[in-house]
Amino acid sequence: MSDQLADSAERLFAANTGKAVIRAAEDGTFPQALWDAVTEAGFTAALLPEHTGGYGTTVMEAMALLQIAAAHAAPIPLAETMLAGWLLAQAGLSVPEGVLTLAPVRVRDVLTLRRSGDVWHLTGTASRIPWARDAAAIVVLAEGPNGPAVALLCPDGFTLSHDRNLAGEPRDTITIDAMLAADAVAPSPLAPAQLRAAGAAVRTVQIAGALSRALSLSVQYAQTRVQFGRPIGKFQAIQQNLAILAGHAAAAVAAADMAADALANGLDPLLVGAAKARAGEAASVAAGLAHQSHGAIGFTQEYELHFATRRLWSWRDEFGNEAEWNGVVGRAVLAAGPDGLWPALTAA
Repeated sequence: MSDQLADSAERLFAANTGKAVIRAAEDGTFPQALWDAVTEAGFTAALLPEHTGGYGTTVMEAMALLQIAAAHAAPIPLAETMLAGWLLAQAGLSVPEGVLTLAPVRVRDVLTLRRSGDVWHLTGTASRIPWARDAAAIVVLAEGPNGPAVALLCPDGFTLSHDRNLAGEPRDTITIDAMLAADAVAPSPLAPAQLRAAGAAVRTVQIAGALSRALSLSVQYAQTRVQFGRPIGKFQAIQQNLAILAGHAAAAVAAADMAADALANGLDPLLVGAAKARAGEAASVAAGLAHQSHGAIGFTQEYELHFATRRLWSWRDEFGNEAEWNGVVGRAVLAAGPDGLWPALTAA
């Protein structure tokens, strides 16, 4: 990512995201001003090819934008809109304006498409759909008569019940019974497992952003909080915690780079699995260390650390937790056999 683009993103999110905006979003008010600023800057279209409305950014640059947004705890569906638009473009469907999201996001949820004359009948129930209540459209990966198909679902095609994750982000259940025009459906270029891997790659990048913020806040607090006549950062126990926290934050950034590279180059399940599992581990350990370094103030609503750590605790389980992705990695290594282990590791 160019320094100019990174600086632009940092300024935009710093100017439009703050405690009041995040708290209002958690109370149910969509941050329209922030969303409008992000849309006007072209960030929502960062994953799209230029011929479909993109701005010529690479996948790595788009993921770097997402990492900056996560570091600011921006309470908007930027990741979901990026990924949904990318899937539509891959399928050859037009990308509408506004908030987009994806369904299903859980393995057990299966949506079904059946041909009914000149239209398609889409049915099923999907839970934990990010930002469904705010979506202008939902991009659905459904089981069709000839394999996976991508469908563009408008809000009048489903009913929903509200829910949230630990970070206060909408995670709704949708029940679908919709008739779709033929031009709203296309064969999917991705299998469900590949879409899940794409979601895991995106969450890995977001975890890296949130972890970088937790580290920054912890270091700053340790340097300024005085106890027994000196900053607490001078105490060996705090220094050790911060060193371990910094190590996990660095590992998460490396995992995010690997996940972004996998997203750009075919979604190798070994790479995505290793990245998401390592980022999830980092989120689990480092969030605890960040709170230990802060003491009681880190748990208060007034202090901003919880904006980062609640997202870490939420995102580590979405699109597969460490156990699921470590299983994927293990099966890939077993399938490679003894002669294929070293080439697989060095390729990663």
